[in-house]
Amino acid sequence: MAKGLMSLLIPKSKEERHAEAYRQVLREFAKIGGAVFGPVPKGVRREFFCLDETTWIWHEEWVDENKIHHARTTRYDVRPHGIFKAQDGQSYQPLTIEEAYNLRQAVHAYNQAVHEFVVPRLRTV
Repeated sequence: MAKGLMSLLIPKSKEERHAEAYRQVLREFAKIGGAVFGPVPKGVRREFFCLDETTWIWHEEWVDENKIHHARTTRYDVRPHGIFKAQDGQSYQPLTIEEAYNLRQAVHAYNQAVHEFVVPRLRTV
């Protein structure tokens, strides 16, 4: 509690504000990405986003009918010699042609959705 109050009273450095703003934008874009394939069911957290120039993340969490929490994270790394994925800490594997096509479609849908989110807001700035 005291730490939270102190953070409100003590001004943050420019770098801290920049990092916080970046994380906030990333979280918002992740939500947008999670919805590009349709509505996210109630009780499910789904995110799809571009982490950096070569990394895409798909993350999903849900609680099943037995009240067991599940989470799956897939990391896609775009490398000069191919696209590789790792799920839940497993080792990287190359994408199949079908997976690469699906990722391409997902990236396209994500970019379009983010563009539709950002452009109207830029007009008001």
